[in-house]
Amino acid sequence: MTNVIIRFVEEKDYQQWIDVYKGYISFYQRDFDEKKVATVWQWIKDKKMFALVAELEGELVGLAHYREMLSPLNGFTVGFLDDLFVNPDCRGKKVVDALMQALKQQAQQQGWPFIRWITAENNYRAKAFYDRIATKTAWNTYQMDC
Repeated sequence: MTNVIIRFVEEKDYQQWIDVYKGYISFYQRDFDEKKVATVWQWIKDKKMFALVAELEGELVGLAHYREMLSPLNGFTVGFLDDLFVNPDCRGKKVVDALMQALKQQAQQQGWPFIRWITAENNYRAKAFYDRIATKTAWNTYQMDC
């Protein structure tokens, strides 16, 4: 297994974090918007969401953005994974495994009984990975524009 270091993102990582995040944005065919990315960085700094990064040979190659989410039906808080991305040239090197294991440890420390996330229907590689590590729920996601 590759020697992957998983840690919380730090201020000094800003430019490398942007580079990795640009890959995520591009993967989902969105336009890079400096103002929106600056907002996400501020959320991380303000601890409204958390960012784990994967470091390989001194370079950031992956990220996981997550946050606490209220679960009223259950009466407790859970974790919600917003973004997960590994640079394409680092896939197959167990980087995503390390990120998800670290995320699981963070959830346990927070007392969250589970973490939820969504992914695109056509993100087949990710879905195959998720099928190995998690249980697909019966819930479908909808969005109502306002």
